[in-house]
Amino acid sequence: MPPPSSPLLPDERLAAGAARLASRYAGHFAPETVPGLLADSYTRLAEQARIRTHLVVPAERLTADRLDAHAHAHAQGLTSGPYRVLFVCSQNAGRSPMAAALPAHRAGERVAVASAGTHPANAVEPHIAQALTEAGVDLADAYPKPLTEEVVQAADIVITMGCGDACPVVPGRRYLDRPVADPDGAPIAPVREIRDTIDAHITELLTQLTP
Repeated sequence: MPPPSSPLLPDERLAAGAARLASRYAGHFAPETVPGLLADSYTRLAEQARIRTHLVVPAERLTADRLDAHAHAHAQGLTSGPYRVLFVCSQNAGRSPMAAALPAHRAGERVAVASAGTHPANAVEPHIAQALTEAGVDLADAYPKPLTEEVVQAADIVITMGCGDACPVVPGRRYLDRPVADPDGAPIAPVREIRDTIDAHITELLTQLTP
């Protein structure tokens, strides 16, 4: 079987997204920087997607996240603002988006959170969203994101959750491993148990990071 071809980039829609991002980040990044990063974000998402029709919007969001992370790591430094915590698992469809949603809901602006996957899936597991909704946490805007160098560099703490893959090691970052069971394909009852296990880890983390 021949190897899969590279995804065909929707140039016109990506160009419009690049223009929006260039305007948003004017004064921080040269306009020429944005299109290449946006195309790379689109390609990374398309590599895992079964349907590519609606990838432009998440690619634009992913690019904005990467630009924000790059600005934080290289312009602002890591000594100002809230603690930045990055959660990493294999697919970014269960454990890591759940772990990111819980402190974002409970700690507000005291902690900035992100999540990513070493091999991102197509979509967040439906039972993950259900279990979080039951806990009063909204996961409507979450989508699996690839692990990129920018988000690792911007993090103060990188927490792996049983991803089984090596994560980029950046000097000066704190690394923790908190493996939990994989909820992929599990019914709602075990997913609730995984949620509660992750929540216990989050409670411990927030106690360490915030007064």
